Amino acid sequence: MKILAIGDIIGKPGRRAVKELLPALKLGLGIDFVIANGENAAGGKGLTPETAEELFSCGVDVITSGNHIWAQQEIYPMLEGSAPVLRPLNYPPGVPGKGFVTVKGVMVVSLMGRTFINTIDCPFRAMDALLSSLDRKPGHIIVDFHAEATSEKQAMGWHLDGKVSAVVGTHTHVGTVDARVLPGGTACVSDIGMVGPWHSIIGDDKDEVLSRFLTGLHQRLSVAKGARITFNSVLITTDSNGRAIAIERVDREAAI
Repeated sequence: MKILAIGDIIGKPGRRAVKELLPALKLGLGIDFVIANGENAAGGKGLTPETAEELFSCGVDVITSGNHIWAQQEIYPMLEGSAPVLRPLNYPPGVPGKGFVTVKGVMVVSLMGRTFINTIDCPFRAMDALLSSLDRKPGHIIVDFHAEATSEKQAMGWHLDGKVSAVVGTHTHVGTVDARVLPGGTACVSDIGMVGPWHSIIGDDKDEVLSRFLTGLHQRLSVAKGARITFNSVLITTDSNGRAIAIERVDREAAI
């Protein structure tokens, strides 16, 4: 099976790049399943039902998220419904939505780290509890680990080696070059990267970000402009038992 995992999609430019590139990638690479992190898809922060449906119409099967999923409250009913839109599994009980879903025989789990980010329940124990609760383990399990520290993401990969098909990192918007298949058959990468404007600082307007660093004053950030869009993803190939046999970066550019 060939599974494409797409990095954080940033606002309208990111959505337009997915629309332009994903259909051809699916056809050209023989992709069977697509996961995308959509927590920044609506105006650069959050997700709405309309932007979620836009991504589904492009060929995305499951949308994962992270700490920004709560930024647009209109997404709450969709999180509670049957749509394959996830919030991190390790939020405390009572939080809207679900942390995992199974689509086309593939279980996708959204997790969030704790190092340099929100203080929530332990992602390692949350994932262990989920795996222990399964009466029948799906053939393929893909984990989107939305975390800041590469060490925490690599630790999750080793912790789940042989238990899941892949652990792919999101959140930093900067792709890493450590994609590999661990000895137990779990593919992992610290961060996929983003789908967003090239002339930016992690997708945001570079002048606004520079102003923050130079003055120390907080100001609202907006999605950067420009026709050159970076598209970061990874392609995971698995065998019939759900073990990863390869992971490779699929990085493209779109001009919109």
